[in-house]
Amino acid sequence: MSAFDRIKGYADTLTSIRRDLHAHPEIGFEETRTAGVVARELQSYGIEVHAGIGKTGVVGIVHGKRPGNRRVGLRADMDALPMDELTDLPWKSTRAGKFHGCGHDGHTTILLGAARYLAETRDFAGSVALIFQPAEEGLGGARAMIADGLFQRFPCDEVYGLHNWPGGPLGTISMRTGPAMAGSDFFDIRITGKGAHGAMPEQSCDPIMVGAALAQSIQTIVSRNAPPLQGAVVSITKFNAGTAYNIIPETAHLAGTIRIFDDKVRALVARRMRELAAGMAAAYGAKIDVEIRDIFSVLRNAEEQTNAMAETAAELFGADMVVTDAEPKMGSEDFADMSMVAPGAYVWIGMGPGPAVHNPGYTFNDEILPIGAALLARVAEKRLA
Repeated sequence: MSAFDRIKGYADTLTSIRRDLHAHPEIGFEETRTAGVVARELQSYGIEVHAGIGKTGVVGIVHGKRPGNRRVGLRADMDALPMDELTDLPWKSTRAGKFHGCGHDGHTTILLGAARYLAETRDFAGSVALIFQPAEEGLGGARAMIADGLFQRFPCDEVYGLHNWPGGPLGTISMRTGPAMAGSDFFDIRITGKGAHGAMPEQSCDPIMVGAALAQSIQTIVSRNAPPLQGAVVSITKFNAGTAYNIIPETAHLAGTIRIFDDKVRALVARRMRELAAGMAAAYGAKIDVEIRDIFSVLRNAEEQTNAMAETAAELFGADMVVTDAEPKMGSEDFADMSMVAPGAYVWIGMGPGPAVHNPGYTFNDEILPIGAALLARVAEKRLA
């Protein structure tokens, strides 16, 4: 019986776990209930459990029935997003302002499905590290686990991860070698001008006008400074200023994200952003402070591990369900930091039509639970054969 057929036998149990996690979402570094569910399930499979790694992270260790010194890491993220859910599903979020709008409840359940299979069969040499990571959504959960000694305590020869992909044909496994997902910086720009009565703008240094001019100028970085053939995105996602109709405020705040695939372009964007801010400050007589923070590294898939994922997916689901030349994605993923310590591969599983991730109407397709679980379990078996 294949890994896929065996895991399909308990797909209903996995669906129940996933929907329970969905109804009780927890955001980054607050995943205490989720971590408890994970630990309880792993222990029920007879798996060695280590909790509290990187604050709320959990690691399970499954030993094969044959001796060996190699270890494969399988990783899933556990955190939800700080947003409201706008669906009418029976298992929708019960917590205001918290929603599994990216499918991490599904990823956690997929890894639990792989864990159960590996614990029941143990048909491999060496061991598998089941890494349940907190705080993937821009809070540095991977870096926290690594700083807390993840790979010193549980050395891995290679690591694997996956993500659901709304809009992709159901059950397709997509991947690419090399840069696969963008690196990302978050930025905050704080403008201090001079407040005044809304009827007397000549007495002000209007931070809203400064911010508007700066926001437009920042868009020229991508169109006029970054190399056209090297992807870059600069998005301003916050612009906050003012409290009343008749007051020109003293301050304004802009914030957003930078996405890149090349570290030289990353440095270029940051430099130009600071130069434009300095120029605007001089032109308008305002004070502008720019803070840029490195949040995500570029996710680079190693050739050997990506090929292993492709071969495993073709074995389980057929070669026609495997895409090995998927386009790079401008989204970011902190699995990148784990794959910088051990070579790895990260793939996307198509979920069929539906709202995109981070959309309040997003829904996870439970049909991919056994697909993802079988893929992770089988690639570990094959790499530890």
